[in-house]
Amino acid sequence: QVRLVESGGGLVQPGGSLRLSCAASGTISKINAMGWYRQGPGKLRELVARITGGVYADSVKGRFTISGDNAKNTVYLQMNSLKPEDTAIYYCNYNGFLGNYWGQGTQVTVSS
Repeated sequence: QVRLVESGGGLVQPGGSLRLSCAASGTISKINAMGWYRQGPGKLRELVARITGGVYADSVKGRFTISGDNAKNTVYLQMNSLKPEDTAIYYCNYNGFLGNYWGQGTQVTVSS
């Protein structure tokens, strides 16, 4: 069983920055199987970034950075130069040998 808890969302003006965190409980061993997804209003859930392979959605390349700390079982998403179209619920995901798990999501709203 894996439990994922996100934090760090909020309201930010266009051009601003936020840092999301996702702490995983359970014996996940390594954070390589973790990543971030988002679901905007009226949209399907989409991949934002994954640790393995350093994969990023084209829409966030150069603005977002995923990183992690194995000792803390935590992954981060540094989001810079935020745009209104980045507004979404951001979900942490673990998809590894223990199964596929999602966090509860954290709301990010980019608005002036």
